[in-house]
Amino acid sequence: MQKRRLPGARGIALSIALATGLAALPVFAQDKPFKIGLILPMTGQQATTGRQIEAAAKLYMAQNGDTVAGRKVQLLVRDDTSLPDMTRRLAQELVVNDKVNVLAGMGITPSALATAPLATQSKTPLVVMSAATSSITEASPYVVRTSFTLPQVSVPLADWASGNGIKKVVTLVSDYGPGIDAEKYFSQRLSANGGQVTEALRVPLRSPDFAPFLQKVRDAKPDALFVFVPSGASAAVMKQFLERGLGKAGIRLIATGDVTEDDQLNAMGDGALGVVTSHHYSAAHPSPLNKQFVQAFEQANKGLRPNFMAVGGYDGMRVIYEALKTTRGVGDGDALLTAMKGQVFESPRGPVSIDAQTRDIVQNVYLRKVERVDGQLYNVEFDVIEGVKDPGKSR
Repeated sequence: MQKRRLPGARGIALSIALATGLAALPVFAQDKPFKIGLILPMTGQQATTGRQIEAAAKLYMAQNGDTVAGRKVQLLVRDDTSLPDMTRRLAQELVVNDKVNVLAGMGITPSALATAPLATQSKTPLVVMSAATSSITEASPYVVRTSFTLPQVSVPLADWASGNGIKKVVTLVSDYGPGIDAEKYFSQRLSANGGQVTEALRVPLRSPDFAPFLQKVRDAKPDALFVFVPSGASAAVMKQFLERGLGKAGIRLIATGDVTEDDQLNAMGDGALGVVTSHHYSAAHPSPLNKQFVQAFEQANKGLRPNFMAVGGYDGMRVIYEALKTTRGVGDGDALLTAMKGQVFESPRGPVSIDAQTRDIVQNVYLRKVERVDGQLYNVEFDVIEGVKDPGKSR
């Protein structure tokens, strides 16, 4: 057995010096700003995503102050134009050069997946405010999500379709992670309920042309067309659906809420009326908290209506702020991550929590119909499925 030696005078002096230095660390750490690296698509096809999340993050800071637990909070916004290689490079620069405490944003799934290994390596929490493929939280133990997953909103819509006379469906999704998730989980649930997906169509993510796909749908004559496309492409789908006369041919359009985005809905016109979608947020959600959120967001952004991306960014900032409070301003990456897990709070979207095991969001999913309210188009909620976990992680 190895013997332990008692420290001599030099050892005692060294121990005192180390203890004194460690005791001073919290004060030193609190003198430093707390940096959040927010990487978003501010230009390009998904630019509306970046605009919404940045505006929501800045609104949260304006409402809650820029000092938390003695730390000055700095928001460092970077534009990745939805190119994963650029996302990874920007994330590395933010971690290595800017020494950010938290990475956040992630407009699309490929960007989140490109950043996840860096989050793991540097032990930096990555708060995903937009990207919605189920597997993202499994790509790194440092990922926390405040947006949603496509399985989470696709399964309830399949249940609604089955209960409302829709038996044969063609699916039309963007050909990447969340689209494949939406197709898979909608189809599986519809089939389990006795329905049938007669054809599954996938559209390229970059520069999509929906016209030939929609012509196939018209020729197939299903009861309904189920659609998922990412933020920024919804107006084109709606326009071409109407131009191709699918609605007049008796084909119903049902979709995840991405297709009837709140900020773009009025521009779609009356052709969107009656479209049924499932999602976790609507600007028309009737809670007092949401009414306050919508009013404040519109006032701060020249009348821009918040969409589901905005609430993901707003709640993401809340999760970061509360974690910083819990760690009293001096938490490292692991401490911040621990403080993010298990948070339970009231959001503008309704009650939410961060699952302590999966680090994914648990939330209500609403069935909505596009209606005209006070002269404007809104996604009006008519049913709710409470406390929905990601079905992609319940297997």
